Amino acid sequence: MRLVWKSLDKMRCFRKRSTIPFLGVLITCLLFLNLYMEDGYVLEEDKRPLRETSMHPSHTERYVHTFRDLTNFSGTINVTYRYLAGTPLPRKKYLTIGLSSVKRKRGNYLMETIKSIFDQSSYEELKEIVVVVHLADFDLAWCENLVQDISRKFAHHIIAGHLLVIHAPEEYYPSLDGLKRNYNDPEDRVRFRSKQNVDYAFLLNFCTNLSDFYMMLEDDVRCSRNFLTSLKKVVTSREGSYWVMLEFSKLGYIGKLYHSRDLPRLAHFLLMFYQEMPCDWLLIHFRDLLAQKDVIRFKPSLFQHMGYYSSYKGAENKLKDDDFEEDSIDIPDNPPASLYTNIHVFENYDATKAYSSVDEYFWGKPPSTGDFFVIVFNKSTKISKIKIVTGTDDRQNDILHHGALEVGEKLVGTKRGRQCSSYITLGEFKYGNIEVQDVDHKIAFDIECVRIVVTASQKEWLIIRSISLWTTQPPSQ
Repeated sequence: MRLVWKSLDKMRCFRKRSTIPFLGVLITCLLFLNLYMEDGYVLEEDKRPLRETSMHPSHTERYVHTFRDLTNFSGTINVTYRYLAGTPLPRKKYLTIGLSSVKRKRGNYLMETIKSIFDQSSYEELKEIVVVVHLADFDLAWCENLVQDISRKFAHHIIAGHLLVIHAPEEYYPSLDGLKRNYNDPEDRVRFRSKQNVDYAFLLNFCTNLSDFYMMLEDDVRCSRNFLTSLKKVVTSREGSYWVMLEFSKLGYIGKLYHSRDLPRLAHFLLMFYQEMPCDWLLIHFRDLLAQKDVIRFKPSLFQHMGYYSSYKGAENKLKDDDFEEDSIDIPDNPPASLYTNIHVFENYDATKAYSSVDEYFWGKPPSTGDFFVIVFNKSTKISKIKIVTGTDDRQNDILHHGALEVGEKLVGTKRGRQCSSYITLGEFKYGNIEVQDVDHKIAFDIECVRIVVTASQKEWLIIRSISLWTTQPPSQ
C-alpha cells in the first residue's frame, strides 16, 4: 500500500495535460484488485448535531484520513455525518433518492426539486422512498438557513421518515488546492468538479444501507408522475440479468439507478479519482469496469433538468431532455434477450441496436421474402404491448413495406442458437409500423420469442428504428 500512496502523491504533483491512458490502467488495476475481495468490516458512522465542535486536522491528515480504507472497497468510509433534519430510518426502503446541493450564485432549485419528488409520488409510493439531501457547502450559516426552510416546508415528510438532510464536515475532505488541471480547465473549475466528486462520494457512502436501490438526482430536477411505479416495473423486468447502472435520463448525473450494494465501491471510486475528471465521466469508467459495457437507458425519461443557472459560477445552463414526459407511466421495459437476424447487416448497425434504449437503430440491406428478425428472451415473459417502428425521418423509404409480427414458444436449440418452434401471428405492418395492445389477453402462453418476418421482397434497405415491449407485472407488483 505504501507504493500505491507514493504513486498517488506523484500523480498529484505530476501536472500532465492528458492523463486518460494512465488513469485507465490505474483504475483497472485498483478495481479488479478489489472486486474479488470478501466484504470486510463496516465502519459505523457517528451522527452528531450540527453545532457540535470537532478538531480540524491538517490537509495532509485529511487526505490520509479520507483514503485510509481504500483497500476495502466493500466497506463504508469512516465519516462523522451530521443530521440536520430527520432521524435514522427504522427499516430499509425500496429506493433512496440522493441529492447534493451547494450555494449557488444565481438561482436555487432545491426546494422545487424536493417538492416535485413528493408531489409526483402517491401515498403508497412514498412509503417506499427516502430522500437524502446532502447540504455540501462549507458555509454552515447557509446550511442552517436552508435547513430551516426545508424543515418548515416539508415537516410532515421529515416526521414520516421520507426526508433526511445531512452534512459531511469540511475536515473529512481531501485537499482541494493544487489539483491537477486536466483538460486545460481553469483552477476554479477543477476545484469545483473535484469537490463535487467528493460531495457525491460522501452522499453515496451515507446511503449505503438505507434501501435496496439508489437513485441519483441533481438539485434542479422535476419528476414525471408516479416515477417510482415506472422504475419498479423496469427493475422487475430485468430480474435475473446483470446490470450496474440503469439510466432514466440522458443528462448529467440525473436519473441514474444503482443497486445499493454497489454504493461503497462507487463512493471509494469517486474519492480515489476525485481530481481527475467530472463525476459523469467517472461513472462511465465505473460502469465499464464492473462489466456493463453498454448504456441501458429507458425512454421516455422520468426526470427533467429545470435549472437555468449552473451551480458553477451561475453560468447559464438550459439543457433539456427531449425524451422527458410528465406522464410517463407507460414506459417500455424491454426484458433481457438475445437477438438474431439473417438480414445482411450494414456496417455496425447490428440487431441489438433496434432493441436498445439509446438513439441507435438496426440497418440492413434489402430483405427478401422469409427473412426474419428474432428476439429470444432470457426467460419466458408475459407481454401486454408491442410497438415496432421502422425507417427514420431522413430515410423514410427504408421501412418494412411488407411484414408480419409473431410471438413464439417452445424453445429449441439450433445451429443459429435458441429459436422458438411454434409461432402465432399478431398482425401485419402498416406503413412500416405496428402496435399491438393487450397481447397478454390474446396469447395464452408465456412468450419466449418475438419475430418480425418479411412477407415480400423489397428493393429498399431496412431500418428497424425501435422495438418497444411492455411486460405484464405479477399481481403482487
